[in-house]
Amino acid sequence: MSRVSIIIGISIMLSFYGGSSFYVGRKLFHFLKFLFPHINGALYAVIYGFFALSLILAFVPLPTMVREIMSWVGAYWMGILIYLLLFYLLADLAVFLGNILKIIPTPTLPNIRFYASLAAILLTVGFVSYGIYNANQIKHVSYDIPTKESTLPVSMKIVLISDLHLGAVNSEKRLEQIVNDINNLEPDLVCIAGDLFNDDYQAIRKPEEAIDLFKSIKATYGVYGSLGNHDGGKTFDQMIDFMERSQIKLLNDDYVIIDERLVLFGRLDPSPIGGYGELKRNDVTETIASLDTNMPIVVMDHTPSNLNQYGEEVDLVLAGHTHRGQIFPGNLITNAVFEVDYGHYQKNVASPHVIVTSGAGTWGMPMRVGSNNEIVSINIR
Repeated sequence: MSRVSIIIGISIMLSFYGGSSFYVGRKLFHFLKFLFPHINGALYAVIYGFFALSLILAFVPLPTMVREIMSWVGAYWMGILIYLLLFYLLADLAVFLGNILKIIPTPTLPNIRFYASLAAILLTVGFVSYGIYNANQIKHVSYDIPTKESTLPVSMKIVLISDLHLGAVNSEKRLEQIVNDINNLEPDLVCIAGDLFNDDYQAIRKPEEAIDLFKSIKATYGVYGSLGNHDGGKTFDQMIDFMERSQIKLLNDDYVIIDERLVLFGRLDPSPIGGYGELKRNDVTETIASLDTNMPIVVMDHTPSNLNQYGEEVDLVLAGHTHRGQIFPGNLITNAVFEVDYGHYQKNVASPHVIVTSGAGTWGMPMRVGSNNEIVSINIR
């Protein structure tokens, strides 16, 4: 991507964010002015500006403590702003339609604007509160996957997680429960399908505790991982060291044979943020075709946008990345963008089974609405 394209992209995003923030800020000010006619506009602008700028300041080189505060405030503000914007737009649309249908008088009375604004605020409070609560829950889902041709004497249980986003707000708080839940499932094999990190290794507050937790995972054949789009950048070498010390065996466009019963392949993500150093995603079609087809072949590929690369020789593809939109209406977008954005999918009987998890953590805002943090159990038979 050229520098010009990057500048244009950033300019568009900042323009949209600035316009949305101004729109919401103006709506909130008029709401407060209805309640408090003598409200100090300058003081309001400073307070609102702090929240609006927190998202941007989180990426500016500032003292560590200040950046952490900005990251925390900005993460919550992101979710609040999304829902305020959504519900204010819906409220304005309802008032506009009411004017056209002559249900609401024109010009619109101030008290009607007030109650429309109140409805938007109350809905936002409800959705955000539920989202914060739900983001602290871990759900369990399971799938039974038959293989086309298998030498497995008994079923093999794979536990799949992805998108932990260590370093994001509240990410480390869930890790102990996730590890305990994995161990309670008594897996044969644990697969981490990308985005273990959240772009910056330095953002992890207690890396040694996290390493000890990963080392405590009990799986008959160990823990394997593949890289996601957030597992790269300037601290990539530290991320790799972290995984090695955590006893997570990383597969970079490479495979391992598990107990002569199953082939596990791990792919590099095609769009790493900041890159993987000298590592690049390769075409592995010939490699997969050369594998022993008497064993099931399972592929970890973080982003489920390359499913056409896998033919009938592959039994199962494990992916994440989408978060299932994380917060409504994001799921409508991921469902439109990806062939499968969540759950179990098989295009036809000759195609591989695909399982896309919504992830065990959150990116950006620490909220989940219309999706869950989850641990996936897969029984291969």
